[in-house]
Amino acid sequence: MAKAASASLKKESENLCEKIRYHEYRYHVLDDPEISDAAFDRLMNRLKEIEAAYPELITPDSPSVRVGGTPREGFQTVRHARPMLSLDNAFSYEALRDWDRRVRETSGREDIEYIAEHKFDGLSISLQYEDGVLVRGVTRGDGTTGEDVTPNVKTVRSVPLRVESAALKKAKLPADFEVRGEIMMTRESFDALNRQQEQTGGKIFVNPRNAAAGAIRVLDPSITAQRRLDFFAYYLFVDGKVPFAKHSDSLQVLKQLRFRASDDWKLCDGIEKVTDYCTAWDSKREKLAYEIDGVVIKVNSTPLQNELGFTAKAPRWAIAYKYPARQETTVVNDIIVQVGRTGTLTPVAVLEPVQVGGVTVSRSTLHNMDEIDRLGLQIGDTVLIERAGEVIPHVLKVVKEGKPRKAFRMPKECPVCGSTIHKAEGEVAYRCVNAACPAKLKESLLHFAGRHAMNIDGLGEKIVDQLVEKGIVKDVADLYALKQDEVANLERMAEKSAQNLLDEIAASKKNPLSRLIFALGIQFVGERTGQLLAEHFSSLEDFAAAKTEDLENVPEVGPKVAASIVEFFSEAANRRIIKKLHDQGVRPTAEKRELKSQKLAGKSFVFTGGLANRSREEAGELVLQHGGKVSGSVSKKTDYVVVGTDPGSKYEKAKELGVSILSEGEFEKLIRLK
Repeated sequence: MAKAASASLKKESENLCEKIRYHEYRYHVLDDPEISDAAFDRLMNRLKEIEAAYPELITPDSPSVRVGGTPREGFQTVRHARPMLSLDNAFSYEALRDWDRRVRETSGREDIEYIAEHKFDGLSISLQYEDGVLVRGVTRGDGTTGEDVTPNVKTVRSVPLRVESAALKKAKLPADFEVRGEIMMTRESFDALNRQQEQTGGKIFVNPRNAAAGAIRVLDPSITAQRRLDFFAYYLFVDGKVPFAKHSDSLQVLKQLRFRASDDWKLCDGIEKVTDYCTAWDSKREKLAYEIDGVVIKVNSTPLQNELGFTAKAPRWAIAYKYPARQETTVVNDIIVQVGRTGTLTPVAVLEPVQVGGVTVSRSTLHNMDEIDRLGLQIGDTVLIERAGEVIPHVLKVVKEGKPRKAFRMPKECPVCGSTIHKAEGEVAYRCVNAACPAKLKESLLHFAGRHAMNIDGLGEKIVDQLVEKGIVKDVADLYALKQDEVANLERMAEKSAQNLLDEIAASKKNPLSRLIFALGIQFVGERTGQLLAEHFSSLEDFAAAKTEDLENVPEVGPKVAASIVEFFSEAANRRIIKKLHDQGVRPTAEKRELKSQKLAGKSFVFTGGLANRSREEAGELVLQHGGKVSGSVSKKTDYVVVGTDPGSKYEKAKELGVSILSEGEFEKLIRLK
């Protein structure tokens, strides 16, 4: 029988939850963190450690539930206590004035106080709390019935999992209540997502709203957790009714309850003050961290809202003013290719210049070939483009086929360096893998000199810019041929600083092979993979000459990583860099691991899910130190699969094959006993 948690551990768990909730609020709602990310991680890891040992301490509102659980079969539907109706739209100030006239006539009042708020461009969501704890997150659906997406909503860190009873008491609210608002994605998170999608050959999202909506409606909450979503609250209900006399009171109370709510709302005496607000924010909205597509105007008085009531589709007491769409049509005169800093080729439409929202637009990214095929786009076509924020515009659709029109094909050679273009099977991205390609050279040099790579202190961005722009360095091997006068003549350099840099470069020759392998910047080869490869091969030359089957014999190196390595060294320019490095005296040799024991000799381990006591990499290192092997995939040859929280498909594969499955505690015991 499992031992129950002690009172002191239970108290520690409760204190950790309280601290983590507080720091999540400081970071994700107030944007004003009090502790470092590392300190926050220590708190979270300690909580996970306790919960792993004593699962009975896990509560529905534990901060540990935010990481995302296992995928579900489908969504359950939930009926809303109060319909989630959409708003009528006004596309001009005249339409706003007409709505104001109807409000005044219906209510019989001349002086109406309105409240104007940002119209967030996201996904409406209902959060239902019982006894102060979030129990349900539901989409709008058809307005009457929505989908239960609770596990996904819990991954959004600006959504409180618990509201403290003291805060509810101060606001004179019961412990059961509902909050409505918008799930959305900031511009920064959206841009980062699409950059990642481009690099991995994934789907490119058209706008933040689509990306946020898609993330909330996936069946795997771990995907939602990766999307860095935000939540802004704007409605508060108790038993389907507004508990305060004014909507502005609700907004203020939501902030007191530690929900994220906009600070940019304004009380307006009459419709002309409303139009002033709309005009002011039209010119400022590009500076917001998130996108808004208009302004929501509501009657502030709750009794007057109730008096005005609803039509079949929308409230009579609220309306959305929509900003004019920043869209125009133009002709695609050509499609060219740009090579990014990681070597990914991106097609770019050269447009007939057109004014969009006061800005002349002449180019638009097309992301990848899949996007071009989806659009059915060819050179000569007339397209509809949209400019969202201050970013480069994107093509929405083809509105008229050109006469004539010409299909675009990705080049077979890099337009910058002439090297052969590579495309991995199953990926969308086309890549130049030449490490010396001028388009990616600066990034390659900075990565090569990085602290976890060759650790060349002093070789920063400004020095690299000059070395490349003056043509002094054409690949990473050229660093080892630099002369003092070449470096001393660079801007902000002198003889002493030049010599210091040259000394750093010379010292890097003594780095182990693992660092050099990582420094080469081979796709999918990180620090740990570099270490495992260095232990397997006797030299850089042997590594460069390795065949796919040799590489797949290395622990944790699967077909995808092996293919990337072979692809890298298939490029003649990269093989020349290896020879130049050798000629310049960069000749690291294999590193032999000093084993602590042979306890696990001949045993193969696979790790899946999150571990409480250490990372999976650290656990794998422990296996290697005791003579065992670590693999990234499960097969009949696997001896043990170690399962943490939220295990993936490897767990199911292990059960299917009858492989021994260990909990983290059993793994720790195995390490100690053997």
